[in-house]
Amino acid sequence: MRLAFITPLLPTKTPDTGFEIANACVLEALKAAGADVTLFGFVRSDETASAPDKAIVLKPIVIENAVAGRFQKIRWLAASLRMGLPVIATKLALFGEDKLRALLLQNGPFDGYVINSAAIAGAFPGLLKDKPCILIAHNVEHASAAGNAASGNMITKLLYRREARLLRDIEHRALAECRFIWCFAEEDRQGFGFDIESKSTVLPLIMPEQAATSQAPHGDNTPSYDVGLIGTWTWLPNLAGLTWFLEQVIPELPEDISIAIAGRLPSGFAFRHPQVSNLGRVADANAFVASARVMALTSRTGTGIQLKTIETLQAGKPAVATKSSIRGVGELPTNCLVADDPKAFASALTKIVRDVRSGRTSTSDSRAFIKRRQLQLHAAVQQGLAHIPVTRGS
Repeated sequence: MRLAFITPLLPTKTPDTGFEIANACVLEALKAAGADVTLFGFVRSDETASAPDKAIVLKPIVIENAVAGRFQKIRWLAASLRMGLPVIATKLALFGEDKLRALLLQNGPFDGYVINSAAIAGAFPGLLKDKPCILIAHNVEHASAAGNAASGNMITKLLYRREARLLRDIEHRALAECRFIWCFAEEDRQGFGFDIESKSTVLPLIMPEQAATSQAPHGDNTPSYDVGLIGTWTWLPNLAGLTWFLEQVIPELPEDISIAIAGRLPSGFAFRHPQVSNLGRVADANAFVASARVMALTSRTGTGIQLKTIETLQAGKPAVATKSSIRGVGELPTNCLVADDPKAFASALTKIVRDVRSGRTSTSDSRAFIKRRQLQLHAAVQQGLAHIPVTRGS
């Protein structure tokens, strides 16, 4: 089976955002299923050289609004209003559907397309009619946009309400036209407001290239920090969780607990506190997770699955998580505590940090967790591929 995997962002050689990690995981599972996959997609403007081999790079792009300048945002908004598309779909659509179709024909033939996100479906709607398609619904995008509309000034609220309305229409059209849909959380299958149960399933993600091995601790080195947080904080739902932690949880923590924050932060974002180290983007996410005694998983809103939660659990790392952070996970290990109230979250963090320091709690054996999710993932991928007929001679 030959598939074109069409994505807003090509996976980098060292994926670090949740979106990129999810893509890498799905691509590994597709290849394990025997699919011959060709990637078509965009790259971040500063990562042109890190695209995977044999991928078709459409063009460099600035994907996150939080790292763009004011005039760039105005240009995107003007184009969005002109084209009647959400801003994220507009950025992609400016490439041109005819150009993308020409590249697909040039590199084909393909039995089907994997449409990696509602943004691709909105930017290039004709693709859904050209070939049998599988949609990867990373999130319930219209619900995430509606959640973003709950905060900010009046203009921001109006813009996100518009995004939510347009994304809802795009999602419903894509859900109707695609042969099959892969979601990452059961809550999302129920959250679209559109019945897709008969042609969808949940992909239980695992970290790429780590599926078959236990995530044992990185040696016996003493951790550098008590609490670690890692994520792509330029994504508003993630930033909401980080802000909640900084403003409401940290004041409830004892002064002897040290905290490290890793990952991209929005331009101009600043938080200074004697207990907090801001590390920015780190080269090795696994090494960062190993450098903390306990991981804080702070999602407060949004949809889809939190890949940093999977990474933490796959490493067997002690953690404290909000309920939003563990959506799509299922059974939790005993060294992961759950709390939503800031005082309860701080209390749980304090307890588990003390337990790790004293040796009462440690890294758990995650091999059963990894194996279970690996088997479920491969079964779910095969279920979707069964809906793409193989063309003779392709």
